[in-house]
Amino acid sequence: MDGWLHFNLGPSATVPLLLGVFAVCFSLVSMVVKEWLFLSETLVAFLFGVAFGPKGVGAVSPADWIDVPSFTLEFTRLIIAIQVMAAGITLPKKYLMRELKSLLMLLGPVMTWMWLTSAAVIMLVFRLGFLESLLIASCVAPTDPVLANSIVKGKFAEAKVPQHVRDIISAESGANDGLGYPYLYLALYLLKYSTREALTRWVVVVILWEIAASIAIGAFVGWAARKLLQFARERQWIDHDSFLSFAISLTLLTLGLVALVGSDDILACFVAGNSFTWDDWFRKETKEAHFQDVLDTLFNYTFFIYLGAIVPWDTLSGSIEFVTTGRLVASALLIILFRRLPMMMAVTRLAPAIRTFREALFAGWFGPIGVGAIFYAMVAYEELQSEVFDGLKAKEYLLPIVFSLVIASVIVHGITIPLYHIAAAVPNATVAVSKFLSRTPSQSSSNLFVGAVRGTPPLNIAGARGLQGSRLRRQVEGFDNAHLSSSCPAVPEHTFLLSGSERRPENLPNYGSLANSNV
Repeated sequence: MDGWLHFNLGPSATVPLLLGVFAVCFSLVSMVVKEWLFLSETLVAFLFGVAFGPKGVGAVSPADWIDVPSFTLEFTRLIIAIQVMAAGITLPKKYLMRELKSLLMLLGPVMTWMWLTSAAVIMLVFRLGFLESLLIASCVAPTDPVLANSIVKGKFAEAKVPQHVRDIISAESGANDGLGYPYLYLALYLLKYSTREALTRWVVVVILWEIAASIAIGAFVGWAARKLLQFARERQWIDHDSFLSFAISLTLLTLGLVALVGSDDILACFVAGNSFTWDDWFRKETKEAHFQDVLDTLFNYTFFIYLGAIVPWDTLSGSIEFVTTGRLVASALLIILFRRLPMMMAVTRLAPAIRTFREALFAGWFGPIGVGAIFYAMVAYEELQSEVFDGLKAKEYLLPIVFSLVIASVIVHGITIPLYHIAAAVPNATVAVSKFLSRTPSQSSSNLFVGAVRGTPPLNIAGARGLQGSRLRRQVEGFDNAHLSSSCPAVPEHTFLLSGSERRPENLPNYGSLANSNV
């Protein structure tokens, strides 16, 4: 060390400093951001990462000190595993069995539609081959459990979105994050092998081993963990802190065990979480504890700041043929609009958990593209490094297309709720202002305008005497109250965003009351 003063500008100092600055500053205004402005913390964290990343002030540049693809792959694997485990644990008793028909519709026709529609858009916009388009589209077919949290958790979700809609969105996002492998490897095998060999490998390796085996392993691990935990709890062998953190421990155990045997670890974590709380015992025991929510929040902060810092901006600005900013924006808009929404509307009557077309519209819109897309993009990126895939345009097009879709989804779905409030409030506010301005002075109840008609002096109510004065005061006060009640109607009780889908729960905050007023 030269001299007595030394500044450490390496990642060991800058990374925890920036994470700490964001966590502390955001925590101080988190209620304002999330419950007043209805912005998701993932959007704010992502923008923070962009601001302090290489294309911002340059405080951090992960590419200088880590292998970004390999690190991102393992980081996203951990984030998704924790989130899908949490999704499985928070579902009601025997939920997968009770809503099996709805889940099969969402994980079958709907997810396949999302895959094929995304592939069609990518093929047309970027002039790629069909199989290469299918490969890239497989990365964005799953919905994201992290971004879905903004509309299934929190006071706004509890106040505005029916419980059965939140449950099916959580279940779908947890399950389909593990079901991206069949779509990804079908495209990879078709590019690598003959059609017959590709289909054979796909059925045996992917469907039977990675999917079926991971479901069996996850179900057994979750069941065994539940029995062991109940056994230890009955004998008071486990303390409170270890009991609360048991779900995180189970996530790591399942993730490592299933990865060890080469099966689908993400799907196994979701199944294990649901099997673990099959009888609803653990969910009820930990309902008032928020340990896992706190841990999830910290992981999400960290990942989306990291994501903002690793965005390959150079490849998003036209450095690759046909991958221009205009094409990326066009593909993002088309995919967000048509990837999920039309099919959700089409299967409304076939999915019992989606009871109305309004609910289908809501669930169809909120199918965000996020951490899962980055994870599968990194899996595909590693596979494409093989010499067999030399010459494929998908090797260059993969990351910029997937990153652009993730960025678009984070922004669009992150600002949807605020835009909903603004759109709902503006017409009613306009009507209220118009009514106020259209009132003539003689109709106003304010003393400022009393007597202003025809230049007459204001009434001197205070100076009135006797019976005549008191009668005059009562008349003016009654006129005042009548106009106040007619011009300012009482704020109605809370109503659901998806009105008519279920009864209103009691004691919930009245978000968006202005939007629902009868002005």
